[in-house]
Amino acid sequence: MSESKRFKVQSEIAGEKESSLRRYQDLVIGSRRWRDLFLYEMVQLMASWVPGALGLVLRKKLYPFLLGECGSGVVFGRDVVLRHPGKIKIGSGVIIDDGVMLDAKGDEHSGIELADGVFIGRGSILSCKGGTIRLGARSNIGFHSEVFSSNKVEIGEDVMIAAYVYILGGGTYRTDRTDIPMNLQYDFEGKGGVVIGDDVWVAAHAVVFDGVQIGDGSVVGASAVVNRDIAPRSVSVGIPARAVAER
Repeated sequence: MSESKRFKVQSEIAGEKESSLRRYQDLVIGSRRWRDLFLYEMVQLMASWVPGALGLVLRKKLYPFLLGECGSGVVFGRDVVLRHPGKIKIGSGVIIDDGVMLDAKGDEHSGIELADGVFIGRGSILSCKGGTIRLGARSNIGFHSEVFSSNKVEIGEDVMIAAYVYILGGGTYRTDRTDIPMNLQYDFEGKGGVVIGDDVWVAAHAVVFDGVQIGDGSVVGASAVVNRDIAPRSVSVGIPARAVAER
């Protein structure tokens, strides 16, 4: 891994020669155009915090101006955090609950795509570090879960991700060199990301590691740690997760 790629996102944002305003634009907005800064600030000031039905209406009308794409009938809760919103695409009928963070940070190839009918539960985080996150139609992410991608995370249709689940798609920190700090040994590509098929249920507190494929129609039990592929229509539990039954 080249020196230039290590911690690329953080180093670009934290550059000592950049002003605080420029760093804010790079971290939050993903653009240095004054128009984008003004629009983002006005929308946040006017809509993000407003409670009740008025807030829902304001966000429904104003948030699409920030996003790369936004379908009809989308519901945005209070205090939703949008970072690099121009790289976020949202289908119709999506519900994003209070306190959710959608962070599409990274280069032009990164981004977040939510298909029609997706639900993102309160306090959950979808975070890119130069990767992509895609959720298929009618998929559901429960409260306070996190999906992280520096490569890719692809979640199929009709998937249920329960509360407090962590999905890691992409890189990790290497430990083989001792002459440089571990935080400078970040491997963005990792094992190729995570692919979750259609009609999958991942129960509460499960962890899904990079490089894993979870087959269609499978179930991952509560608190399981998935570090290898899960066969279609199987039920897997434990640390590490192992198949104990078929559906």
